[in-house]
Amino acid sequence: MALIDTAVYLDGTRIAEGDAPLEAIRIAREHEGLVWIGLRDPDVDELDELVEPLGLHALAVRDSHKGHQRSKLEHFGEMVYLVVQPARYLDETERVEFSEVDVFVGADFVVTLQSDDLVDSSAVQADVEKHPEIIRKGAYGMVWALVSAIIAGYTPVLAGVENDIDEIEEQLFSDAQTVSRRIFGLQREVIDLQHATAPLTDMLDRLQTIVAASNNTASAPAFRDLDDRARHVIDKVADFRHTLDNALTVHASLVDQKSNEEMKRLTEFGIEQNDQVKKISSWAAILFAPTLVGTVYGMNFDNMPELHWAFGYPLALGLMVATSLTLYTVFKRRGWL
Repeated sequence: MALIDTAVYLDGTRIAEGDAPLEAIRIAREHEGLVWIGLRDPDVDELDELVEPLGLHALAVRDSHKGHQRSKLEHFGEMVYLVVQPARYLDETERVEFSEVDVFVGADFVVTLQSDDLVDSSAVQADVEKHPEIIRKGAYGMVWALVSAIIAGYTPVLAGVENDIDEIEEQLFSDAQTVSRRIFGLQREVIDLQHATAPLTDMLDRLQTIVAASNNTASAPAFRDLDDRARHVIDKVADFRHTLDNALTVHASLVDQKSNEEMKRLTEFGIEQNDQVKKISSWAAILFAPTLVGTVYGMNFDNMPELHWAFGYPLALGLMVATSLTLYTVFKRRGWL
């Protein structure tokens, strides 16, 4: 069972409230007033019972049953069907939570459908009742108040996103390992916010035309003001997306630079290590040559060349020194020592 909120207005004043939808419609038409019907999580039958008395268009009702729609405006004769997406920012998770409000507007009625309390229609009614002149404008005056409240709700969302973008810009030049994931996550939320707000300007432009035609006036200043506020929101969201794209590019450049520096450091370490290996190998060869000579002549054999020669010992020492000096000279010229 849906939570139903009804109110009937006459000449800017509420004359009835809390009645069943069909009874509220009867009262409004009996007094030639305006009825607002707010439905929360309605059953199919609860919306369908309003189709005939209010003349709701079948395509609009079908879209409303389907749900999960983006912001849009459709004009069916004397009835207008709007879908708007209010939002709020969850700073703990850095997520933008979206909802959906479907609005059916006719000459003497406004019907809203929503699945949560992201926009409190009762609060909107209470605010607009402080300004009876808005209610006297008819159904589109109530629509103006509702859309105005939704656009105003984007202000804390923009502030939350902007604060997180400022934090990301500070993290870019730190060693934070999660900054790239944070950028990607916030980018996704900003893209969703762009999808929710981008259609608003076209919707409000069309509403200006519809309201001006219904009032036989050249313009609808109140909706033009809403249009200006919506454009500010859209421009702000576009700036956020551009800033995040730039932040991602800068982060990628910093990661590449860090990787290059790490590769350079590893290369320098490899070269230094190679030089050390060359030096160790050179000294090993220099020390091995005399050891080889000494080892050969240290064997206990009688039949060895020059073994009993008087100059055999000095010759062996000289051969050791000469071999070592020769190897030292060769390695030195090649830069190994």
